[in-house]
Amino acid sequence: MKSTGVVRKIDELGRIVLPSELRRVFGIHEGDQLEISVDGERIILNKRDDVCVFCSSEHPLVTYKDRQVCESCAGELGKLGRIEVRLDEKQITR
Repeated sequence: MKSTGVVRKIDELGRIVLPSELRRVFGIHEGDQLEISVDGERIILNKRDDVCVFCSSEHPLVTYKDRQVCESCAGELGKLGRIEVRLDEKQITR
């Protein structure tokens, strides 16, 4: 295992901040889910790529802008792209 040389203190709520360089290298964004596991004396963080970025359902089927999205949320995103405009007959000039 390779050490980054970065040391962080844990705050009063047990939180640590992942350095921006590591977040960038590993593609970790605000709202992403990290799985926490233990191997002996080590704490391991793994980015979860198998959940929908919106609803957290498992096994999303669609990739949208490098993010995983479930079929249901992808359908809702598709609806947002359609804007319907209605004009009164008085507003239409011919």
